[in-house]
Amino acid sequence: MSVARNGARPYRQKLRADRYLETRRRIVEAAVELHLERGPVRTSIGAIAERAGVSRITVYRHFPDARTLLEACARHSREVNPPPDLDRWRRIADPNERAQFGLVELYGHFRRTEAGWSNILRDAELVPLVRELAEERRVAYLRRARDVFLAGRPGSRRKAVRAALGLAVDFRTWQTLARRHQLSDREAAMLMLQLVRSVEGTSRDVNG
Repeated sequence: MSVARNGARPYRQKLRADRYLETRRRIVEAAVELHLERGPVRTSIGAIAERAGVSRITVYRHFPDARTLLEACARHSREVNPPPDLDRWRRIADPNERAQFGLVELYGHFRRTEAGWSNILRDAELVPLVRELAEERRVAYLRRARDVFLAGRPGSRRKAVRAALGLAVDFRTWQTLARRHQLSDREAAMLMLQLVRSVEGTSRDVNG
Protein backbone atom coordinates (compact mmCIF):
# COMPACT_ATOMS: atom_id res chain seq x y z
CA MET A 1 0.00 0.00 0.00
CA SER A 2 2.81 2.37 0.84
CA VAL A 3 4.48 1.71 -2.50
CA ALA A 4 1.20 2.31 -4.29
CA ARG A 5 0.63 5.59 -2.50
CA ASN A 6 4.18 6.75 -3.25
CA GLY A 7 3.72 5.84 -6.89
CA ALA A 8 0.47 7.79 -7.06
CA ARG A 9 2.08 11.00 -5.78
CA PRO A 10 4.20 11.72 -8.90
CA TYR A 11 1.15 10.99 -11.04
CA ARG A 12 -0.96 13.51 -9.12
CA GLN A 13 1.84 16.06 -9.32
CA LYS A 14 2.09 15.58 -13.07
CA LEU A 15 -1.67 15.85 -13.40
CA ARG A 16 -1.67 19.14 -11.46
CA ALA A 17 1.22 20.46 -13.56
CA ASP A 18 -0.59 19.52 -16.78
CA ARG A 19 -3.76 21.25 -15.60
CA TYR A 20 -1.77 24.32 -14.62
CA LEU A 21 -0.15 24.54 -18.05
CA GLU A 22 -3.45 23.91 -19.82
CA THR A 23 -5.14 26.70 -17.87
CA ARG A 24 -2.24 29.03 -18.58
CA ARG A 25 -2.43 28.19 -22.28
CA ARG A 26 -6.17 28.92 -22.38
CA ILE A 27 -5.65 32.28 -20.69
CA VAL A 28 -2.89 33.30 -23.10
CA GLU A 29 -4.84 32.18 -26.15
CA ALA A 30 -7.92 34.04 -24.93
CA ALA A 31 -5.89 37.19 -24.32
CA VAL A 32 -4.28 37.01 -27.76
CA GLU A 33 -7.67 36.55 -29.44
CA LEU A 34 -9.02 39.61 -27.64
CA HIS A 35 -5.92 41.65 -28.42
CA LEU A 36 -6.45 40.87 -32.10
CA GLU A 37 -10.10 41.86 -31.87
CA ARG A 38 -9.81 44.92 -29.60
CA GLY A 39 -6.18 45.62 -28.77
CA PRO A 40 -4.50 45.31 -25.35
CA VAL A 41 -5.85 48.61 -24.02
CA ARG A 42 -9.47 47.59 -24.60
CA THR A 43 -9.06 44.06 -23.25
CA SER A 44 -10.04 43.64 -19.60
CA ILE A 45 -9.04 40.84 -17.25
CA GLY A 46 -12.72 40.03 -16.88
CA ALA A 47 -13.06 39.56 -20.64
CA ILE A 48 -9.99 37.32 -20.72
CA ALA A 49 -11.31 35.24 -17.84
CA GLU A 50 -14.70 34.84 -19.52
CA ARG A 51 -13.15 33.87 -22.86
CA ALA A 52 -10.80 31.37 -21.19
CA GLY A 53 -13.54 29.91 -18.97
CA VAL A 54 -11.77 30.73 -15.70
CA SER A 55 -12.17 33.21 -12.86
CA ARG A 56 -10.44 36.58 -12.64
CA ILE A 57 -8.53 35.26 -9.62
CA THR A 58 -7.17 32.42 -11.75
CA VAL A 59 -5.95 34.88 -14.37
CA TYR A 60 -4.15 36.90 -11.70
CA ARG A 61 -2.71 33.72 -10.18
CA HIS A 62 -1.02 32.92 -13.48
CA PHE A 63 -0.28 36.51 -14.49
CA PRO A 64 -0.01 38.85 -11.50
CA ASP A 65 0.55 41.99 -13.60
CA ALA A 66 0.08 43.36 -17.09
CA ARG A 67 3.73 42.90 -18.06
CA THR A 68 3.81 39.15 -17.45
CA LEU A 69 0.59 38.68 -19.42
CA LEU A 70 1.70 40.84 -22.36
CA GLU A 71 5.07 39.12 -22.51
CA ALA A 72 3.40 35.70 -22.57
CA CYS A 73 1.07 36.90 -25.33
CA ALA A 74 4.02 38.21 -27.35
CA ARG A 75 5.84 34.87 -27.07
CA HIS A 76 2.71 32.97 -28.09
CA SER A 77 2.08 35.23 -31.09
CA ARG A 78 5.67 34.86 -32.24
CA GLU A 79 5.45 31.07 -31.98
CA VAL A 80 2.19 30.94 -33.94
CA ASN A 81 3.22 33.50 -36.58
CA PRO A 82 7.02 33.84 -36.53
CA PRO A 83 8.46 36.73 -38.53
CA PRO A 84 10.71 35.96 -41.52
CA ASP A 85 14.16 34.59 -40.76
CA LEU A 86 16.71 37.40 -41.13
CA ASP A 87 19.59 34.94 -41.45
CA ARG A 88 17.96 33.54 -44.56
CA TRP A 89 17.99 37.01 -46.09
CA ARG A 90 21.62 37.57 -45.12
CA ARG A 91 22.66 34.61 -47.25
CA ILE A 92 21.56 36.47 -50.40
CA ALA A 93 24.68 38.30 -51.57
CA ASP A 94 23.18 40.84 -53.97
CA PRO A 95 21.62 43.75 -51.98
CA ASN A 96 18.78 44.32 -54.44
CA GLU A 97 17.86 40.65 -54.67
CA ARG A 98 18.04 40.45 -50.88
CA ALA A 99 15.76 43.45 -50.43
CA GLN A 100 13.24 42.25 -53.00
CA PHE A 101 13.04 38.75 -51.55
CA GLY A 102 12.97 40.02 -47.97
CA LEU A 103 10.35 42.71 -48.52
CA VAL A 104 7.98 40.28 -50.22
CA GLU A 105 8.35 37.93 -47.24
CA LEU A 106 7.98 40.75 -44.73
CA TYR A 107 4.88 42.13 -46.45
CA GLY A 108 3.36 38.64 -46.49
CA HIS A 109 3.98 38.46 -42.75
CA PHE A 110 2.31 41.87 -42.29
CA ARG A 111 -0.71 40.65 -44.25
CA ARG A 112 -1.07 37.51 -42.12
CA THR A 113 -0.66 39.38 -38.83
CA GLU A 114 -2.19 42.75 -39.73
CA ALA A 115 -4.64 42.91 -36.81
CA GLY A 116 -1.88 42.32 -34.28
CA TRP A 117 0.44 44.94 -35.76
CA SER A 118 -2.37 47.50 -36.09
CA ASN A 119 -3.67 47.12 -32.55
CA ILE A 120 -0.26 46.92 -30.86
CA LEU A 121 1.12 49.98 -32.67
CA ARG A 122 -2.09 51.94 -32.00
CA ASP A 123 -2.07 51.08 -28.30
CA ALA A 124 1.68 51.74 -28.05
CA GLU A 125 0.84 55.41 -28.52
CA LEU A 126 -1.47 55.26 -25.50
CA VAL A 127 0.21 53.04 -22.91
CA PRO A 128 3.93 53.20 -21.97
CA LEU A 129 4.15 49.46 -21.22
CA VAL A 130 2.73 48.50 -24.61
CA ARG A 131 5.14 50.97 -26.25
CA GLU A 132 8.09 49.50 -24.35
CA LEU A 133 7.29 45.93 -25.35
CA ALA A 134 6.55 46.92 -28.95
CA GLU A 135 9.93 48.68 -29.15
CA GLU A 136 11.75 45.68 -27.66
CA ARG A 137 10.20 43.20 -30.07
CA ARG A 138 8.37 44.39 -33.16
CA VAL A 139 10.14 47.69 -33.80
CA ALA A 140 13.56 46.24 -32.95
CA TYR A 141 12.96 43.42 -35.44
CA LEU A 142 12.15 45.93 -38.17
CA ARG A 143 15.33 47.87 -37.44
CA ARG A 144 17.33 44.66 -37.81
CA ALA A 145 15.53 43.93 -41.08
CA ARG A 146 16.41 47.41 -42.35
CA ASP A 147 20.06 46.87 -41.47
CA VAL A 148 20.09 43.52 -43.29
CA PHE A 149 18.88 45.30 -46.43
CA LEU A 150 21.38 48.11 -45.92
CA ALA A 151 24.42 45.82 -45.82
CA GLY A 152 26.57 45.96 -48.96
CA ARG A 153 24.92 49.06 -50.43
CA PRO A 154 26.94 52.08 -51.63
CA GLY A 155 28.32 54.25 -48.85
CA SER A 156 27.47 57.64 -50.36
CA ARG A 157 24.43 59.30 -48.76
CA ARG A 158 24.03 56.22 -46.59
CA LYS A 159 21.78 58.12 -44.23
CA ALA A 160 19.23 58.71 -47.01
CA VAL A 161 19.38 55.08 -48.10
CA ARG A 162 18.88 53.94 -44.50
CA ALA A 163 15.85 56.24 -44.26
CA ALA A 164 14.36 54.83 -47.47
CA LEU A 165 14.85 51.28 -46.21
CA GLY A 166 13.36 52.25 -42.85
CA LEU A 167 10.31 53.47 -44.69
CA ALA A 168 10.20 50.25 -46.71
CA VAL A 169 10.11 47.97 -43.65
CA ASP A 170 7.56 50.05 -41.75
CA PHE A 171 4.23 48.30 -41.17
CA ARG A 172 2.24 51.44 -41.92
CA THR A 173 4.01 51.80 -45.26
CA TRP A 174 2.84 48.34 -46.23
CA GLN A 175 -0.66 49.06 -44.93
CA THR A 176 -0.91 52.23 -47.00
CA LEU A 177 0.29 50.53 -50.16
CA ALA A 178 -1.70 47.33 -49.68
CA ARG A 179 -4.94 48.70 -48.30
CA ARG A 180 -5.29 52.25 -49.55
CA HIS A 181 -3.67 51.69 -52.95
CA GLN A 182 -4.54 47.99 -53.35
CA LEU A 183 -1.05 46.86 -54.34
CA SER A 184 -0.05 43.23 -54.01
CA ASP A 185 2.81 42.44 -51.67
CA ARG A 186 5.16 41.97 -54.63
CA GLU A 187 4.04 45.22 -56.25
CA ALA A 188 4.55 47.08 -52.98
CA ALA A 189 7.98 45.52 -52.51
CA MET A 190 9.08 46.45 -56.03
CA LEU A 191 7.85 50.03 -55.57
CA MET A 192 9.84 50.44 -52.36
CA LEU A 193 12.91 48.85 -53.94
CA GLN A 194 12.64 51.37 -56.79
CA LEU A 195 12.58 54.15 -54.19
CA VAL A 196 15.73 52.80 -52.54
CA ARG A 197 17.53 52.45 -55.86
CA SER A 198 16.42 55.94 -56.83
CA VAL A 199 17.98 57.34 -53.68
CA GLU A 200 21.20 55.50 -54.51
CA GLY A 201 21.06 56.73 -58.11
CA THR A 202 20.50 60.31 -56.98
CA SER A 203 23.46 59.90 -54.64
CA ARG A 204 25.68 58.81 -57.48
CA ASP A 205 24.49 61.64 -59.72
CA VAL A 206 25.03 64.27 -57.07
CA ASN A 207 28.45 62.98 -56.14
CA GLY A 208 29.62 62.00 -59.58
